[in-house]
Amino acid sequence: MPYRQLLAYAQLLRLPNVFTAFADIAMTACVGIAVLPEVSREYLQTMALLALASGCLYLAGMVWNDIFDREEDRRDRPFRPLPSGRVTLRTAAFLGTGLTFAGVALAFLANAAVLGICLACAVLLYDAWLKRTPLGPIAMAACRFLNVLLGLSAIPDAALSEPLRLHLSAVVGIYIVGVTWFARTEAAASNRWHLRGAALVMAAALVLALVLRNRLAVSAAPAAFLFPYLLVAFGFWIGVAIARAIRQPGSKEVQTAVKRCVLGLAALDAVLATAFVGVPGLLLLLLLPPALALGKWVYST
Repeated sequence: MPYRQLLAYAQLLRLPNVFTAFADIAMTACVGIAVLPEVSREYLQTMALLALASGCLYLAGMVWNDIFDREEDRRDRPFRPLPSGRVTLRTAAFLGTGLTFAGVALAFLANAAVLGICLACAVLLYDAWLKRTPLGPIAMAACRFLNVLLGLSAIPDAALSEPLRLHLSAVVGIYIVGVTWFARTEAAASNRWHLRGAALVMAAALVLALVLRNRLAVSAAPAAFLFPYLLVAFGFWIGVAIARAIRQPGSKEVQTAVKRCVLGLAALDAVLATAFVGVPGLLLLLLLPPALALGKWVYST
């Protein structure tokens, strides 16, 4: 496949961002390692299936996003694959459909068919309709919330309480509410008050994460004491770009902050993992280098 065509498909799929979906599942795998008495081969195989399902559904969402936004992109972003004609609408629809069915099928194989179907429906609802309404940020957060629950589905109910599942999923979901709100008008100059509100929502997610460790009924690794400090460091890392965008809310500054916050979800997942398994949870940061490297080649917003 020629480089130009390969680049077009990578842009359509927003390839760098799929590592954040993998990070959600990897973080839930760390939860399982902490709470299960034994990590079996079957558990690891199930987590691999769930990671593939999550990745397929995330990539499908990126394709459907551009399909439903093609008229707007033709006007505001004519360089994107569909309005530029580098990928045809028929090919994109075939790709989006194939990835959606593949994601649901993989979830079925991992005994998480209901969550897989719910996640696929949430993705389609967001892309087709809810994104353009005030419910857009909440709808996007629902996708991430379900994605974390998808990963946690491999852990038996007896090993992990329902409140803790919901708490952990809510941390990621609320964070994404803020990121999506922050990105609402990234193509043009943004309203400072909206940006400040979105930043406060992201900060609320980090506060919710901070109290997570107190709810754990497991004895995490001794190094888990680093968790709150890592959480503060993460907040500072995204906060620098957010503050810069609020001071100068042009499209370039806002898109830079959004890119950091989106890819930073992998870092947030790594920090959350340390609450359960200690320092080894930081291995999830290995998902960032390929995402950042691809981000220099393929846009993420």
